[in-house]
Amino acid sequence: MTAVRRPPRVRLLAPLFGLIAAWPAHAALQLDVPEQGLTTAEAQLSQQLISDVLDRFPAELRQRVPLQLQLRWRQDLPEHVRGRARGQTLGLDRRLLSALASADSSRDAAWHDARAALIHELAHALDRSGAGGWSGQSRFLDVAGWQQRPLLPGRGRNAFSLRSPDRYELHSPVEFFAVNFEHYLLDADFLCRRPALHAWYQSQFGAAPALPASRCDGGLPFLQAGERDGMAELLELDPARVYQVDYLLAEGNDKLMSRWGHSMLRLVICAPGRTPGPACRMDLQHHRVLSFRAFVGDVQISSWRGLTGSYPSRLFVLPLNRVVEEYTKVELRGLSSTPLALQPREIEQLLQQAARLHWSYDGRYFFVSNNCAVETWKLLNDGVPRLAQAQLSSITPTGLLRRLRRQSLLAQVPEQRQQAISAGYYFESAAGHYAQVFEVMRHALPSLPATSVEQWLALPPDSRRAWMQQADTQVLAAMLLLEQAAWRRQELEAREVLKRRLLSGAGMAAELAQFKALMEQAGLLLAPGSWAADGYGIPVAGEREALRRQVVDDSDMASGQWQALRARALDLLGADQRKRVAATEANLDHLRQQLRLHHGTALVPGRAAGGSSHL
Repeated sequence: MTAVRRPPRVRLLAPLFGLIAAWPAHAALQLDVPEQGLTTAEAQLSQQLISDVLDRFPAELRQRVPLQLQLRWRQDLPEHVRGRARGQTLGLDRRLLSALASADSSRDAAWHDARAALIHELAHALDRSGAGGWSGQSRFLDVAGWQQRPLLPGRGRNAFSLRSPDRYELHSPVEFFAVNFEHYLLDADFLCRRPALHAWYQSQFGAAPALPASRCDGGLPFLQAGERDGMAELLELDPARVYQVDYLLAEGNDKLMSRWGHSMLRLVICAPGRTPGPACRMDLQHHRVLSFRAFVGDVQISSWRGLTGSYPSRLFVLPLNRVVEEYTKVELRGLSSTPLALQPREIEQLLQQAARLHWSYDGRYFFVSNNCAVETWKLLNDGVPRLAQAQLSSITPTGLLRRLRRQSLLAQVPEQRQQAISAGYYFESAAGHYAQVFEVMRHALPSLPATSVEQWLALPPDSRRAWMQQADTQVLAAMLLLEQAAWRRQELEAREVLKRRLLSGAGMAAELAQFKALMEQAGLLLAPGSWAADGYGIPVAGEREALRRQVVDDSDMASGQWQALRARALDLLGADQRKRVAATEANLDHLRQQLRLHHGTALVPGRAAGGSSHL
């Protein structure tokens, strides 16, 4: 047979084609184990472990990193160390291999431990390679918890220490990358427990092929404060029901810690069954507020302790009506609510980060460098990648609002104040309304022995009661509103008296011990990650029922204790003050009874006559 001769150029290119065809195999990640010093069974187990682990790697990642590594079993590692990666060698503790030899099947815990150790060391080798460097990426540091600082360059410590799967992850970003890479490849619940991190790993490396598809049922869990002191409940929030997120700003006042206002985020949550849209803004009873505050575990707020970060920083989840009550009626401060220009996916990312903060964050509150504005900025920065590019850093609530507006990150709201109030974009201080309804009273009763709200509230409750006998429906409603204001003032006075007595220490040992116990209980309710509960990260559906029972039990107990403490505070008032409190409560009961007799519900200009008597 006559041989067919290739043209010279083809003969020259043939070896090159062969190299190109073989390149992926040579360039892909490879891991071998020297058999020297191993029995045949140990060598087979080692190869089985390598195949098992590499099969769990995303194919894209295996092809991208051309590393040739060796696995060696070591007997010289410290007791607490499972492995070490040095150069091209991955050393694992030989005790892991011995445990594999005794395991009944690949589902045994020994196999999980060996897989995790090998994946961890592989992660270090990959991260140090020319194709790596993932642990130093800015976005990774954001979602991992090494947050940016507003006043200093660089990043602070990782304060996401609660409900950690392995506290060694907090040692450095390099270790955090490796620890969480283990969970990304081995734990199907990683998507639900740490959704932002899962999304980052998937965007960098592709899906983990060996894990079943996960469904995160039940929404995102938050422990929300109830309507009364000590009460709490587990809220499961579906991000799909959140129509908008507003930047909620409480206006400043003359107090040192409130002079520049207070930053919060308002979640505009649609009522069940309502399609997300503008009408959801009227579902006020379903709206919630995310508010960073200093959790004060003692009796007295100290400016010095606030400057030195001695207070924990906590993310409060509160009903909107409670926040409006607190600021507009008690502190007499207005609230502006401006929607952030976010897409539905960005709202979901923001809420996922908020949930991670809620269950894992154990930061410190500094009145200057890590206050409500800084914490809110970091939540926006870490939760929404687009906002991380916007340079929003600010140490004041009003400054953060200006930066959001300057970057065109706020939606349009009505410019006219009355339109903004009617549409739920502004909640005005009750001070002006109190003055308005007092003028209604003065017009109807020209002989009132007061010319201002302050003078009216300063009258003895019995004197105010005498004028209630002469009032019609509209005036009764106005009087009810002002009597509620009088009640709130007396509540604050009682708390101040209790605080002074507790600080004095004179004959108050039992009350002080009770107060400290209540503070400890409140600390658990505001840092649910401190509870001794199973799992890590955001609790998954299977863990929430136990948490729900614990919340009910703890808050029931705390509510009773707070009521007892309030009663004790009233006992500590002088006889005249106690009489005023009792008379004011009697006035409230009288006014409500009279209004029920006058057509059930009465209205005063711009506001309903009813209202909660809670603080």
